[in-house]
Amino acid sequence: MPNLVILSVRSLVEHVFRSGSLDSGFRTMSTLVEGTKAHQKIQKQYGEQDQKEIYLSAEIPYGDLLFVIDGRCDGLLVTEDGGILVDEIKSTTKDIESLTEEMHPVHWAQAEFYAYMYAIENKISQLRVRLTYVHVDTEQQKKFEREVTLAELELFVRGIVESYAPYAQMLHRNKRLRDESIEGLIFPFPAFREGQRRLAGSVFKAIDEGRKLFAKAPTGIGKTISTLYPAIKAIGEEKAQHFFYLTARTITRTAAEEALALMRSQGLQLRSVTITAKDKICFQEQVDCRKEQCIYADGYYDRINEALLDMLTNETLINRSVIELYARKHTVCPFEFSLDAAYAADAVICDYNYVFDPRVSLKRLSGEHRNQTVLLVDEAHNLIDRAREMFSAELEKRSFMELEREFKGKRPELHGAAKAINKWFIAFRKQADEQPTIVTKELPIELVDLVEGFVIQAERELAAGGGSDSGNTPLLETYFAAISFLRISKLYNESYVSYAEVARGEVRLKLFCLNPSTLLRQMGKGYLAHVFFSATLSPLSYYMDMLGAGEEDYSVTLPSPFANEQWEVSVVPISTKYVDRERTKYSLVKLLHETVRKNPVNYLFFFPSYEYMNSVYEAFIAENEGILTLIQTPDMPEEDRESFLAAFAKDNDRALVGFAVMGGIFSESIDLAGNRLQGVVVVGVGMPQIGLERNLIKSYFDEDGRKGFDYAYVYPGINKVLQAGGRLIRSEQDRGILLLVDDRYTELRYRRLLPEEWLDS
Repeated sequence: MPNLVILSVRSLVEHVFRSGSLDSGFRTMSTLVEGTKAHQKIQKQYGEQDQKEIYLSAEIPYGDLLFVIDGRCDGLLVTEDGGILVDEIKSTTKDIESLTEEMHPVHWAQAEFYAYMYAIENKISQLRVRLTYVHVDTEQQKKFEREVTLAELELFVRGIVESYAPYAQMLHRNKRLRDESIEGLIFPFPAFREGQRRLAGSVFKAIDEGRKLFAKAPTGIGKTISTLYPAIKAIGEEKAQHFFYLTARTITRTAAEEALALMRSQGLQLRSVTITAKDKICFQEQVDCRKEQCIYADGYYDRINEALLDMLTNETLINRSVIELYARKHTVCPFEFSLDAAYAADAVICDYNYVFDPRVSLKRLSGEHRNQTVLLVDEAHNLIDRAREMFSAELEKRSFMELEREFKGKRPELHGAAKAINKWFIAFRKQADEQPTIVTKELPIELVDLVEGFVIQAERELAAGGGSDSGNTPLLETYFAAISFLRISKLYNESYVSYAEVARGEVRLKLFCLNPSTLLRQMGKGYLAHVFFSATLSPLSYYMDMLGAGEEDYSVTLPSPFANEQWEVSVVPISTKYVDRERTKYSLVKLLHETVRKNPVNYLFFFPSYEYMNSVYEAFIAENEGILTLIQTPDMPEEDRESFLAAFAKDNDRALVGFAVMGGIFSESIDLAGNRLQGVVVVGVGMPQIGLERNLIKSYFDEDGRKGFDYAYVYPGINKVLQAGGRLIRSEQDRGILLLVDDRYTELRYRRLLPEEWLDS
């Protein structure tokens, strides 16, 4: 039985004919919309016998491959002599007169492939093919026509298939090796830990049934391997074909890579690709994607197919270092290279935003690819606030005022578009009547319309070379902000508010997503199954609600694998409320000193904010008695983070105290096992700082009949507490002291959210 190669016409011809540089043509948002309108206007001019948007397909054998190709042809027209003309419509922002027949081979290839499919299906030996270019603004048209025979088309299509075949054969060879290796793959440890088998079984069941699973899996249970292994076995049983391992932190990505490397050492032949952020993996000192400035962008598409074939043939665990190695070898942009490789991979390890963020998601994933893909969402508690960021957008008056000045007398249309928005903000500010904050549930439609007009003018300027791909020009930055604003405006629903802050002549307006659950469901729609897992999904009902669970979805709560005796937990009822902090600071410092003197080991002290931490730190070191101290700083460089953690040695000869913030880089996913960490003090209940956005969230859920204060403040805060406290016991051999410092821990509403092993220890 031949190996099927199922592709759209566009995907096939783009792979074979794509060429040029990364910045070839300015890729825009609005021209997609305008292009659709231009298509429709052309199609309205067709005659009664003409047809539009015709579905065509063909099967083309090639060796051990069977290509199954389909797509929609823009137009099938009947000519005056009764013949057939295949029309392919392309919109453009370029000068229509500058277009030549040879300029875009991909466009001709697409048109002629449609002609081939129609000719084969209808047994036509000769027909005409036309490329119709239409300018999105002027609607000016330019047409190129060719007469082709079926024999010529067959030869042409044969060449395309022949060019794609090595890539298709590589993918099928990899799939065969993958499936054979999974069949013999056993769990990579001598035995399952307590709860591990149950978690793995729940993951497999969720994939088998195409459901969402919400797994509260405590630290030490081995969440990474317990989700990866069943996902891989599901692929082996053809219940899925791909998975995404989504996480917000580098350290958890590394854990996933290490788990895959462990299984690879046991024979697994599964290709995984890790996507690293562009600014981190870029080979240049400053990201600048113009071909004139970057040899890796210049001619990227001329070399990318060979690079992909090389890497995907020879590598399985494709992490950052592998991407960089092959990117240098083939002189291609490492970031774009990783994205292109991701579409061909069995597994992708990446940030949440590549699936859920409407601005940066992997948009070339076909519907068929999605419905064969499982989402494994690690540290899922982080996704709620991340999703709020993804689904929100803001604009500032200042940006448009500066562009108005910059383009005055130079570009009248762009100047006018920026001026109109600045004028809107001025009028809005006057209406505010000196109120510092204005909140409304209504989308500012008039502003959205003005922003659409600005985007069109900005795109014309940028496409003509008036901006830079480096991201440094005010025009480009404002353009991206405007595009984001438009995208989010189209998502705006009853779970949003618009709020504006007015101060000293400046106006900042934000479309703020209060409840991301509906949009998370929408962005995750079409994927085969979702597995949301974390040690701190507590209370589980809250996280299921906020992460978009449906009635058919289910959850699993696993007990801690550690004994209660490993924890020595104490609650110290010192008030850490903001209004009491100065009054209780010295009582807190005294407690911290006494704790360290009594047990001079390695400690982490966690605080709810940098300001509070710094204040206590200064008081603590003023009375320091030979205790080594470290302190976390905002935007800590990676080498400083590594030095911070390295200081927690198991054989330190005196006490070491690290001061850190809850919800920060040292409160999640770090592993200081054994004597490297023997004491944790959590100061406060982790509650977010009271502010406008948190209060808006509170009001929204109160109005919806849910516990607004808990949704906005208590649950997010306790999650940070659980994460910070969870740093203490990481293995069956660990023992340690945990102090919870706050009088609110004596209240039932807080105590009931704490783990059983803390309460019973």
